[in-house]
Amino acid sequence: MADRDGFRERTAARTRLLGRRSECAVLDALLAAVRGGASRVLVVRGEAGVGKSALLDYATESGSELRTLRAVGVESEMELAFAALHQLCVPLLDRMDKIPEPQRRALATVFGLAPGPAPDRFMVGLAVLSLISDFAEKEPALVVVDDAQWLDTATAQTLGFVARRLGADAVGLLFGAREVGIELKGLPELEVGGLLDDEARALLGSAVEFLLDEPIRERLVAETRGNPLALLELPRGLTATQLAGGFGLHGGQALSGRIEQSFLRQADALPAPTRQLLLVAAAEPVGDPVLVRRAADQLGIAAAFAEIDGLLSLGQRVTFRHPLVRSALYGSASAAERRAVHLALAEATDSTSDPDRRAWHLAAAADGPDEEVAVELERSADRAQARGGFAAAAAFWQRAVSLTDDPARRSGRALAGAHASLQAGAFRTAWSLLATAEAGPLDDLGHAQVDLLRAEAAFAQQRGREAPGLLLRAAQTFESLDARLARDTYLDAWSAALFAGRLGGTVGLREVSLAATTAPRPDAAPRSSDVLLDGLALVFAEGRDAAVPLLKQAATAFGGPEVTAEEVLRWGWLATAAAATAWDFESCLTTATRQVETARGAGALAVLAVGVNVLGQVVAMAGDFAEAVALRAEADAVREATGTHVLQYGALVLSALRGRPDEAFGLIEDTIARATAEGQGTAAQYARWTKSVILNALGRHDEALLWATLAADDTPELFVSSWALSEQVEAAVRSGRHREATAAWARLRETTAVTDERWGLGLEARARALVQRDADAECAYREAIELLTGTRLRPDLARAHLLYGEWLRRESRRRDARTQLRTAYDVFTSIGMEAFAERARRELQATGETIRRRTASSSAGEVLTPQERQIAVLVRDGLSNPEVGARLFLSPRTVEWHLRKIFDKLSISSRRQLRDALPEAEAARS
Repeated sequence: MADRDGFRERTAARTRLLGRRSECAVLDALLAAVRGGASRVLVVRGEAGVGKSALLDYATESGSELRTLRAVGVESEMELAFAALHQLCVPLLDRMDKIPEPQRRALATVFGLAPGPAPDRFMVGLAVLSLISDFAEKEPALVVVDDAQWLDTATAQTLGFVARRLGADAVGLLFGAREVGIELKGLPELEVGGLLDDEARALLGSAVEFLLDEPIRERLVAETRGNPLALLELPRGLTATQLAGGFGLHGGQALSGRIEQSFLRQADALPAPTRQLLLVAAAEPVGDPVLVRRAADQLGIAAAFAEIDGLLSLGQRVTFRHPLVRSALYGSASAAERRAVHLALAEATDSTSDPDRRAWHLAAAADGPDEEVAVELERSADRAQARGGFAAAAAFWQRAVSLTDDPARRSGRALAGAHASLQAGAFRTAWSLLATAEAGPLDDLGHAQVDLLRAEAAFAQQRGREAPGLLLRAAQTFESLDARLARDTYLDAWSAALFAGRLGGTVGLREVSLAATTAPRPDAAPRSSDVLLDGLALVFAEGRDAAVPLLKQAATAFGGPEVTAEEVLRWGWLATAAAATAWDFESCLTTATRQVETARGAGALAVLAVGVNVLGQVVAMAGDFAEAVALRAEADAVREATGTHVLQYGALVLSALRGRPDEAFGLIEDTIARATAEGQGTAAQYARWTKSVILNALGRHDEALLWATLAADDTPELFVSSWALSEQVEAAVRSGRHREATAAWARLRETTAVTDERWGLGLEARARALVQRDADAECAYREAIELLTGTRLRPDLARAHLLYGEWLRRESRRRDARTQLRTAYDVFTSIGMEAFAERARRELQATGETIRRRTASSSAGEVLTPQERQIAVLVRDGLSNPEVGARLFLSPRTVEWHLRKIFDKLSISSRRQLRDALPEAEAARS
């Protein structure tokens, strides 16, 4: 019976929508999918008046049994951060205790419910995804957002994020928009055009009470292109004589403009007080009837409410018959008329409960520079920034700039606006405001801040060539102004130069390092970041001998509690680079883990994009491929969610050690091409090193030698070069090029001579064994195995056993060789190092031992996709569905859906059984 009633409702609604059968069918299919438990997203796109809102209403009526949320974009609210999102989420705020704490904290901050640092915008998106998922937990839900072209930037970004991550949630998300902005690009679209001629004639006939001359009717049908609103509104207000002769029709104007003119004709017929009341409602974005009445009282036009003639309705909200009524009235008003109503609205707005809208109205009412209003806008910008509304903060700063007469203050506000624009990702606005700032009387500090912001923009847009030079110049300028800020900027310059590597142009790691060594020191006690800067700079200024003690000190500190979370977020990955340079693997792991955990907890996704790449490398080098796969999937999720330009360092290391040529070579070639185009030289160096690793594994040593040499010679001071030297020694020896091998070993020995860490000493001993002969070689192999046995570096240890076994076989000591080769083979297969395992198997066969090919991929876990495997590992490790969703940018319900598939693939029925179902992950952790 309920289904039959629903069918009748849908049929009735479709009948009222003349000529929209195909569009209604698309919406019916969407609703059916949502009722069936699936998620669907659709952008209903078309020109003004074409019937988008009517179609959204049809969907709402047809899905009346669904739980529904609605929001509408308002043009005059586009500069107010999260304005439309607040509209949408107010009914959900009582559910906030059901979402993970970092998400709850982010939403509370942006909605002004609790103080806190500005949250990452992607964390806000994840919070809204969780809220909507919870809203649809028991019953399917429909979320409808009309006039999406007028959403504020923060809301549009958030809803675009949500739309791309609705997985197994029974949610339909419908947008209505004239044009699709960048935030909603790529989502499924339904383009709505005009009615067919016969349907247009019928609709026009319903709007005109007398018979139209056929030529006039056909002209209206043709010129409106079947636009329903135009067909209904253009004849309104015209007499029979005007319509009959065509005298009321005007050409040469866009259709939306002609519809607006129709609305204006109706407004022009009203008394002046009524027209002014309509303008007040058009300038008030919230649709608050109390506020509109207060403003009307300020203007003395309250009596005009009785004569609004159907263009405006007053209920719980003030609404216009169509959004074009609002834009027509506001657009046609004179500047003086607009200022008057904005001033009235400002006076009617409570300065305590809504200071930002009051400031915005005051700015719109200003007739020239106004310092008092500019100060109010500054305060609004600060509040918006504290909530994470960086686009709104930038808008407030921009308006403050336009109201500022004093050149120095104007430049200062332009700088602040540029900074907010960068945080919002609005680079064009940032460049414009920086130009405004530079046009004013900046002091040295101001010029340095301009340089710093330009560098940050260059680094954010593309981590490549320009940023190191700009940051270096800013740091040098700061030296005489603020020593602490100068040293912080030097560290940022070192970061940028490390990304750029050899592709950094005239300013690279050496130039930044040499400048940093002479920079003045603050009077306060040095922080761990100061020690980090000193150590990194000394690598290039004086060599590793001087640098390693400081690098180890800094790396150890960043892994411990004495370094603040802010420092870990900003420079933690540089501390792992310091640890790698000092061959301190434990500090590498500890610091990388701390940075990732801190970034996850803080919702700092831009930092997380780098951190998971670093940690992915470290765990792969430890042979924990299960964790490396999980981190790779997380890195992919973060990169896709944030659009960051961090290349896939972790994936490179994992694919090389795994030894799957088809997978690895494509990734390596793509990385080199992208890194070269984007100026990320260190990524290219990584790719060349990893190519030498897999080529050595495959026994293609001549090719491996070429790539290892390129990587080793790229930036010799970097830790990546040291790793490449180890590959170069092996490739050169196996290629019969002993002179090259000896030279590479000598260089490697220089990098390890100043450390007591087993990682570096073990690799040096392994390389020494390769270039030496007889008893010396055997002693070195045994030394390498002993040193690496005391580390987590299982892949390097297994490779030492492999090389020792190969040497023993060549010495005709087959029985001893089998022991080493079998150990290597067993470790390689348990880790999942397929190419190295095959190399060990062939060597075993050469000793006369028959051995069946085994691979870790035969385990049940390999039937999972990378995302499923990551979910399985996280659940196995005790994370709840919401926690897994927070990690992977999925809703808890989507995690549950994936988990059911995982259970089915692994033939298990509970979360507890995952530990036994993923045996290779356990082996990797042992």
